[in-house]
Amino acid sequence: MSTIEVFEPALCCNTGVCGDDVDQALVTFSADMDWIRSQGGDIARFNLASEPLAFTQREPVTAFLRLSGSEGLPLVLVDGVTAQTGRYPDRAQLAKWAGLDSPAPAAAPAGITMLGLAETGDDGSCCGDDAANSNCC
Repeated sequence: MSTIEVFEPALCCNTGVCGDDVDQALVTFSADMDWIRSQGGDIARFNLASEPLAFTQREPVTAFLRLSGSEGLPLVLVDGVTAQTGRYPDRAQLAKWAGLDSPAPAAAPAGITMLGLAETGDDGSCCGDDAANSNCC
């Protein structure tokens, strides 16, 4: 199983999910990390504000910072190799890198029925081919 390390820009707290104006990307990424860990994945995140030593102790990270600065963060390393920069990976990417099966799409909560999308006709309408004679639109 691979080791995933995420080097983040300076955040207000360890996860960045704090304060009045929370970035949804950080909320989603925190949930995705928790899922990876729950599946046995090896993933760690480092915040530039609270863990600057982690940035200086890894050559790929210091080289990246010299070239791109902290504006290029987040930086994702997989087994020490740069896998992604400038944005947070999604759950499917994390699962792939961790060597896990792709996550199943989110299921509807118990008691909720998910409605499918309406089929469209050749003319692109939601009523099918007989839109002129239908009361659906």
